[in-house]
Amino acid sequence: MESGQKIKKENAESGREIKHIGIAADHGGFELKVQLISALKEVGYEVEDFGADELVIDDDYPDFVVPLAIAVARGEVERGLAICGSGVGTCVAANKVHGVRAALITDYFSAHQGVEDDDMNVMCLGGQVTGYSLSWDLVRTFLNAHFMGDERFKRRLAKVGALEKEMKR
Repeated sequence: MESGQKIKKENAESGREIKHIGIAADHGGFELKVQLISALKEVGYEVEDFGADELVIDDDYPDFVVPLAIAVARGEVERGLAICGSGVGTCVAANKVHGVRAALITDYFSAHQGVEDDDMNVMCLGGQVTGYSLSWDLVRTFLNAHFMGDERFKRRLAKVGALEKEMKR
């Protein structure tokens, strides 16, 4: 097991607080990304920014989200936040990376349940849809949640993992 994956597994099993996260956004999520990075750093998170580094109206979310998703899958960051205008595009792109379980989150229940039951490791937000205040609440909920590890949840994730392997051929 690679060291990043080992750290990720130990954090999930111990319920240890997540501290090293990655974030990425295109033009549609750029403003929200900047606000979230500031808030996250203010409360002690180590934030790795995968871009965009500046607001460019015709940039493309895969250029930023795919490197973030790869870092999450490799265990180089513990969790990821991916933001575009609606959150849909970033979710589609992130889920193309083997080992990433991304979801578009718009409510408190899904922000924690997605981690607790489904081991979600990337949360997607719509920068043009979800305001800063709600986004900040959802991010804190996502980062404070831990995979429960119940047998039924592990069984379901194993089925998804088997599908990923089968489709990779």
